[in-house]
Amino acid sequence: MKNKILFVLVSILAVVSLAACGTTPAVVAGGTPPQTRVLSSNGEGIVYLTPDVAYIYVGVRAEADEVSIALNNNNVQANAVAQTLKEMGVEDKDIQTTSFNVYPMQDYGMDGTVTRKYYVVENTVFIKVRELSNLGNMIDAVVRSGANTINSVSFDVQDKEAAIAEARDLAIADAMAEAEAIAKASGLKLGDIQTISVYANNMPSSIYDGKGGAYAMEAGAPIAAGQMMITANASINYEIK
Repeated sequence: MKNKILFVLVSILAVVSLAACGTTPAVVAGGTPPQTRVLSSNGEGIVYLTPDVAYIYVGVRAEADEVSIALNNNNVQANAVAQTLKEMGVEDKDIQTTSFNVYPMQDYGMDGTVTRKYYVVENTVFIKVRELSNLGNMIDAVVRSGANTINSVSFDVQDKEAAIAEARDLAIADAMAEAEAIAKASGLKLGDIQTISVYANNMPSSIYDGKGGAYAMEAGAPIAAGQMMITANASINYEIK
């Protein structure tokens, strides 16, 4: 009888032990820590510049029934243009030949037959104009001396590093101000900066909103330099305390 009672007690203890093991929560090794809450903000910086240099393509196109005559006519015109540029103060280092083409051409009548065969010679140079006040007069002079194609007048700023740095600083300050305003409005407290990224456009873009700018001429061709701007964008992620 005693042995039977002892066996029952042992069985009960075993059942209780198994039940206790079944209800014990498992311990997860290397648990994932809670994610850091962040606040993101963006900013933009803009710096306005006045162009101080211009780039222009000037070309001479000649045609004749014989290729030798077309070449000779083109050379005469090109030399006259080069002499004019020299007289206007453009240095040799600022003139570069970009294309020289010789090719045959044909004209056709209403019935599709060839009415003329001739040759075309084209000579195009790339010019860097450092004195914008002379640009309008220079274009007028080279056209009068024989240039018959003017293409792609564009403006630039030679030293942009200071403007790029200023635009970057303005973008970062704008993003930080936005983050502080958001945190204040939502009752949050900013912690350390987690990430920051900045992109600056190194090539200034022209603007045409009439905010000002220097005209490139007082007489001659009506060319205006206008204004240009450098832009930068910043993105900042703050920890939320």
